[in-house]
Amino acid sequence: MEFLYEYGLFLAKAVTVVAAIGAILIMIFAGAARGKGDKGELTLTNITEELDHLKTHLKHELLDKKAFKAYEKAQKAEAKEAEKQDTPKPRTFVLDFKGSIDAHEVASLREEISAILTIAEKGDEVLINVESGGGMVHGYGLAASQLDRLRQAEIPLTACIDKVAASGGYMMACVANHIYAAPFAIVGSIGVVAQLPNFNRLLKKHDIDYEQHTAGDFKRTLTLFGENTEEGRQKFREELEETHQLFKAFVSKYRPELDLDKVATGEHWYGQQALDLGLVDSISTSDDLMLTAAKDRTLIKLRYQPRKKLADKLAHSAALTVSTFFGKLAEKNKPLP
Repeated sequence: MEFLYEYGLFLAKAVTVVAAIGAILIMIFAGAARGKGDKGELTLTNITEELDHLKTHLKHELLDKKAFKAYEKAQKAEAKEAEKQDTPKPRTFVLDFKGSIDAHEVASLREEISAILTIAEKGDEVLINVESGGGMVHGYGLAASQLDRLRQAEIPLTACIDKVAASGGYMMACVANHIYAAPFAIVGSIGVVAQLPNFNRLLKKHDIDYEQHTAGDFKRTLTLFGENTEEGRQKFREELEETHQLFKAFVSKYRPELDLDKVATGEHWYGQQALDLGLVDSISTSDDLMLTAAKDRTLIKLRYQPRKKLADKLAHSAALTVSTFFGKLAEKNKPLP
């Protein structure tokens, strides 16, 4: 009887989990149906207002009542004067780019830049915080080209490197009119690298044949499973060198004063060293830049969030449900001390 009771309890819990997953599926499908055709969502955050609210809150906490009332009075007078002058502050649009190996974040970046180009007025600027150690050439090439759209539209662009902008990350940063870097930010790595394992000897050892058929002498240069030739290796090295030359030409276009023979060796440097080499223009963090800019400008952060795919939503919801279920089950079955 005890076995039947335990089995029935387990069955009831399992049915509950299945029902919960089913309900989640229904909600996801319903949401997908309602949002069909919606690519994503663009959110705007007024950083200047957030900083003003923070300042007011701190003043309220630190000043006595009399001093705080005087501060509020001065703020209201300043606001009225600004209304009379009817001269809105110029805007700085703030973007964040935290890049992965394949630079898929460029999909959001292109939407954000398109939005800026739609609404930008004379006097507006763009500040982008770049954080990336680089990755695929075509992905970061497209990301840099997106930033070049701002240059072509003559919208001043500032790049800030708080942590790292190396290789493809620096390819993006160098497009900016002015580059800031934190003292110990990693900058540079103007080079190209490619590596892959080869399992040909392992396959031969186990008497496994591998065939690869191509049309064109260099459709494939190096392979994972076939036997690589010296001719293929040489062609592969030539392609890497060609890519490096393109990279150097791209950097030179935006920063012609650089000594490429000195900085395009694939090495990276810290912020202060990068300043001495001309890879960046000033030493600062993005926080200091925004605090300074907020005194005279309206800072607006743009963030485009792509709509998650149904499979991603389903996987996340199912994982969360199962994790919660087994967590509660383990808690209930925990032996008493």
